[in-house]
Amino acid sequence: MKKALFIANNNIGAGLSGGDRIFTEFLRHWRGKLELTLLGSEEAFSMAATRGVSGFRFLQSDTRNASRNPYTLPGLLRHLARRLWRGLRTVKANWSVVAETDAVYSCSDAYPDCLVGAYVKWRRGPAVTWIAGYYLFVPHPFSADTPYKGRNWLRGALYWLMQIPSYWLVRRWADYVFVTSQPDVARFVTSRRPASRVVVVQGGVDITESERHLQSSAVVPVERRTYDACFVGRFHFQKGVLELVDIWQRVVAQKKDARLAMIGEGSLRPEMETRIAALGLQDHITILGFLDGAAKFDVFKQSRLMVHPATYDSGGMAAAEGMAWRLPGVSFDLEALKTYYPQGMLKAAPGNLEQFAGLILSLLTDRALYEQQAEAARALIVEVWDWKKRAQRVYDAVFGAAS
Repeated sequence: MKKALFIANNNIGAGLSGGDRIFTEFLRHWRGKLELTLLGSEEAFSMAATRGVSGFRFLQSDTRNASRNPYTLPGLLRHLARRLWRGLRTVKANWSVVAETDAVYSCSDAYPDCLVGAYVKWRRGPAVTWIAGYYLFVPHPFSADTPYKGRNWLRGALYWLMQIPSYWLVRRWADYVFVTSQPDVARFVTSRRPASRVVVVQGGVDITESERHLQSSAVVPVERRTYDACFVGRFHFQKGVLELVDIWQRVVAQKKDARLAMIGEGSLRPEMETRIAALGLQDHITILGFLDGAAKFDVFKQSRLMVHPATYDSGGMAAAEGMAWRLPGVSFDLEALKTYYPQGMLKAAPGNLEQFAGLILSLLTDRALYEQQAEAARALIVEVWDWKKRAQRVYDAVFGAAS
């Protein structure tokens, strides 16, 4: 049996990013096919355990990040430096394990993952296959679609500069690259890496619980559900969470009892709460924090639709989770989302908050439109997004080709 080493060394807190969900699902669905080892922080192990993933060896690189302000720029830089050092130290201390692995998968482009993967590749050379996860490109700081504007411009510029070395390393040395959407494939095709070695992971959804619920008698009628809409994701600039507060103000202006549930955590939560209070939306927007499993499913059961207001994205799995529960969605018409959500998701022109709010209201008031989009959403997830099928396809693309 082949051996694979996963490097998930950059996690902060309990939040779950798209890349986190991808690596935990690969751990879940590849056990039995590969002998798996996870090198990561205490958060990475807790994340896998919370999601019911087991059957792998764990090499702990660091304890949980206990900083009170981990998302400030100085806090993030300290975190990156510490985790990179701890990751390299853990590789060296466990070299007997690392030296036997057939593949190393760096789960993100962050230095504590990417540079540790590059180090293993440098030490092992062609004896190991380096798979690099590269799931989001930071936009150029002067591009029109950058989410880092105003006082956050410097942060965005630093993120962009920091990504240049990791992109060069991955493009030059990785054997396979995992991306989330088709438009990113061309960035990694070189004379030594054909398009077949740039794998569009996209993500997936476990449809077991949603299908069981939808086929039962427990489905709450749409008009009796608690929340008109649900958001799931990190509270981060690119996810459009501040824009969503402004969008919801427009929805409430037309539907006085409109309620929005927001599931997630992140650095923008204080600013979101301030804006919600300033607009008098405390009774209309409920921030539920990070939820997963049954607690999150309970919110989906009580929601009418999903909102995915990302202003810059390479994909986005979170909305698909809700769509599996037969919830139609609304998003901005970003390039990556054209292939991610070709149906079941109404799309507004990027940046047009009025149109976005109008599409939400259309789904809430036009029952025929709602039913059409809800069924299209569910069909898309069942036919295309099932994690079991997705994980097998990615496995075949890498390990099937290598066997």
